[in-house]
Amino acid sequence: MADPAEPAPPVVILDKSQMAENIGAVARVMANFGLSELRLVAPRDGWPQERAWATASGADWVLEGVKVFDSVADAVADLNTVFAATARPRETRMPVRTPRETARILFDDRASGLNVGLLFGGERAGLETSDIALTQGIVTIPIDPRHHSLNLAQAVAINAYEWRTTVLDAPPPRFREGDPPASGALMLGMYEHLERELDDGGFFHPPEKRPSMVQNLRVMLGRSAFSEQEVATFRGVITALSKGRGRVLAKLAAKKAAGES
Repeated sequence: MADPAEPAPPVVILDKSQMAENIGAVARVMANFGLSELRLVAPRDGWPQERAWATASGADWVLEGVKVFDSVADAVADLNTVFAATARPRETRMPVRTPRETARILFDDRASGLNVGLLFGGERAGLETSDIALTQGIVTIPIDPRHHSLNLAQAVAINAYEWRTTVLDAPPPRFREGDPPASGALMLGMYEHLERELDDGGFFHPPEKRPSMVQNLRVMLGRSAFSEQEVATFRGVITALSKGRGRVLAKLAAKKAAGES
């Protein structure tokens, strides 16, 4: 297990993992490099799965501590900094880092008291862009384009190795200046608040473009790394604008009623 003197390692989140053997293999490499907290989002065959223990090669403490969530949003709700392991989506403008760069950012944020994590997609489909939009950046492994196929455990192992190397060899952490970023739950609440008001205002038009417009808004706002206070301020702005719109509509309705009487 991890040395208690070391900073707590990032949480590993597997989205819609399909095979118990792959979950076990991920647990094994996590244990190799000192990571211990594994979260599963909607695993295809449920949890627990006995076959996972066979491939974990004794990393039982990782599997015994697994937490299961219904959605990526729920799994990252208490985290401040999450990187999504994926090839760069063309439609998403987010910071893209190597595993080494990502490990350093996570190390510094963890040393500042933030909760951090790494998000990995399912074996076949990978991550949905809407879920990537809930993270703070993308981590991409610089592999040879002639053969770019990595299995899930390999991808986790490379990122876990870079974390371990950072912990053992890095200079003292660079502490974050200013207020820390808000949690995933607070950010999601802000997104949904804004989206409800934009729905009422008729912003999402035509309707079939709503998913991509929502995704772009979340990515744009997510890049700003709002603090808790900034989230509260922004939600106050949204509320003020919606109330102002309500007053305008009420005045128009009153004028119309007066004209008809």
